[in-house]
Amino acid sequence: MASLAWLLIPLFAAVGVAIWAGWAARDRTAGDISELAGYARFREAMSRGEKAPSGSEAL
Repeated sequence: MASLAWLLIPLFAAVGVAIWAGWAARDRTAGDISELAGYARFREAMSRGEKAPSGSEAL
């Protein structure tokens, strides 16, 4: 019975590695597109915004 327990350890490790590899290789391109669109909206909003006052008024 003890030998069976020792054989299950590598089996569980292999299953864990397979799960991790599937997670690491997932497709992440969909998130990048939405983040880039959000950054473009941010740049547009910043370019439309008012300029910071000059001199001591900025403090």
